Amino acid sequence: MESEATWRLAAFLGVLAPLLLAERLIPWGGPRPLGARRWAANLGLVALGAVLVRLTLPLAAVGAALWAQRADAGLLNALDAPLWLALPLTVVAFDLLIYLQHRVFHAVPALWALHRVHHADPELDATTGLRFHPLEIWLSMLVKMAAAVALGAPPEAVLAFEILLNAASLFEHAAIRLPPALDRALALVIVTPRLHRIHHSEREAETNSHYGFCLSIWDRLFGTWRGHWEGELVLGVRDWRAAEEQTLPRLLAQPFRRRRGQGQASFRPR
Repeated sequence: MESEATWRLAAFLGVLAPLLLAERLIPWGGPRPLGARRWAANLGLVALGAVLVRLTLPLAAVGAALWAQRADAGLLNALDAPLWLALPLTVVAFDLLIYLQHRVFHAVPALWALHRVHHADPELDATTGLRFHPLEIWLSMLVKMAAAVALGAPPEAVLAFEILLNAASLFEHAAIRLPPALDRALALVIVTPRLHRIHHSEREAETNSHYGFCLSIWDRLFGTWRGHWEGELVLGVRDWRAAEEQTLPRLLAQPFRRRRGQGQASFRPR
C-alpha cells in the first residue's frame, strides 16, 4: 500500500500506451478529424481532477479503507471476512456502485451538466475514458470513500478496483475494432468498446443505456442493455461537439454555460 501511486501510474501507462498503439493497428472506422488535438484537454481534465482530490481529500478511497480497517468499521470488518473473500466482493460491489452512480449522473440535471463534459467529446478514443470534469471526479471520490467505510473494504481491494476501473474506462472508450466473435464473447462478462460506444450516441434512448464500466451484467439485470449496435452512431452531445468547445478552458466552464436547444440526456425508468 505504500507504493499505491507507483502501482496506479504503472497500470495507467501500461494500459494507455498499448491502447493508443492498437487504435492505429486495428482502428474503429468512425471519423476522427480532431484526433490527438483533443488529448491535451482530455488529459488536462483528469490531471486537474487528481490535484483537486489530492488537495481536498488526501485520504481518498484507499485511505478511507485503511481508516476503516484500523477502526474495525464497516460490514466486512464486522464479519471478519478473509481477504480472499472480501477482495472479490469489494470489486463487484464497487462496480455495481459505479453503475448506479453513473445512472444518477444522467438522471439529475445538475450532475448531468458535469457528466455532459465526458459525453460531449465528438470523437472516441482511449483518452475519452479520462475526460471527466474535476468536480465529477471529486464527487465520485466522495462516493467511493463513503462506500469503502460502510463496506469495510480492504484497502488492497479498493486499490485493485481503482486500477481496474481506470483500465476498463480506457479500454471501453478506445477507438479499436475487435473481431466480432471475440467482442461478443468478452461482452458476456465485461463492457467492450463496441458496447460502450452506444452509450456515447447523441440519441437519448441510446445514451440512456449501457451504463456499466467493468462488468456488463448490471445493464442486463437492470434493463439498460440494448445489445450490439451495428448501424451508424452520431457521437457526442448536440450543440457541444464543435472543435472550439474541445479546449480545456471551455470544458471546465461547460457545466455552467447553456446553449439554446442543447440536448439534456436524462434517465427514464423502464
